[in-house]
Amino acid sequence: MNGGYEYICMTQFNPMRFKFTCQIFLCLLTLVFSNCFSLIAMAQKKELSGDLIIFHAGSLSVPIKDISAEFNKLYPKVRILAESAGSVASARKITDLDRPCDIMASSDYGVIDAMLIPRFADWNLKFASNEMTVVYSGNSRYASEINERNWYETLMKPEVFLGRADPNSDPCGYRTVMALQLAEQYYKKPGMSRNILSKNQEFIRPKEVDMVALLESGSIDYCFLYRSVAIQHKLRFISFPEQVNLKNPDFAKLYASAKVEVNGNKPGEKQQITGEPMIYSVTILRNAPNKPVAEAFLTFLLSKNQGIKILEKDGQPSVVPMSCANYDKLPALLRPFAKQK
Repeated sequence: MNGGYEYICMTQFNPMRFKFTCQIFLCLLTLVFSNCFSLIAMAQKKELSGDLIIFHAGSLSVPIKDISAEFNKLYPKVRILAESAGSVASARKITDLDRPCDIMASSDYGVIDAMLIPRFADWNLKFASNEMTVVYSGNSRYASEINERNWYETLMKPEVFLGRADPNSDPCGYRTVMALQLAEQYYKKPGMSRNILSKNQEFIRPKEVDMVALLESGSIDYCFLYRSVAIQHKLRFISFPEQVNLKNPDFAKLYASAKVEVNGNKPGEKQQITGEPMIYSVTILRNAPNKPVAEAFLTFLLSKNQGIKILEKDGQPSVVPMSCANYDKLPALLRPFAKQK
């Protein structure tokens, strides 16, 4: 009996057939798991719903609108409630007014670090850059004459009306002051910064994108704005040298020589802000009402062929991935978009 059993086993076992059978089994297993993951993803798309509240810098208005439209194609049951303001003003809606918020996106990463961490948020993820420019329209006085060599002379003319953002509510406001301090050094024009900043105080606005309406109405001739906003609104702009525009990390030490005093977190309190390269950042609030949707939205925003592609089209270069001080506190979905410090 034993000899016969051994003979049958030896004659029936075929190594090649066994290998082929295993390959088929693995393929079927892969197909099953693939279908399972697809079903999970489809289920997640169906499950993601509700309101998503985003407070964001005014200069992100166009990209957030464009990104939200694409996100809603994937998750149609999500209602995105995006509200723009100066980054400091946006943070104060959370810290002072106790308003519910899922995502805060700032034009200055320092705002989230200083105002939201650690009480209201655990981490701060950097994602884009920008630069300061002088923006104008075809109807601005001296529009055909202004250039990168004479812009400061043009702005100081008495008949020219100038607008800028409020340094106490918007990073574009204090970056305007910093850029002018740096320009004064670069062009060796003592008093230039003070002379320009003292003009047209009536045209200081809470956020930088308010300048667009003033330009389009002809109320002002020029304003200090981010390059991305000029591109998004098809406005003309004068580029500053890199020693002035607050964009290039290679000039970080030079930028640090510019300092601005603004209102602090408490009434009557003042704080000094030091110049540095322009970096936008984003966080999810600790008590976010809809965290699953917030994580999905930021995953979309930070993905190279999705949100980042839209940002770059709108004039804001990506800096993803950059170091994150609280990397270990990032949601797992967002860790691929940052580096450990």
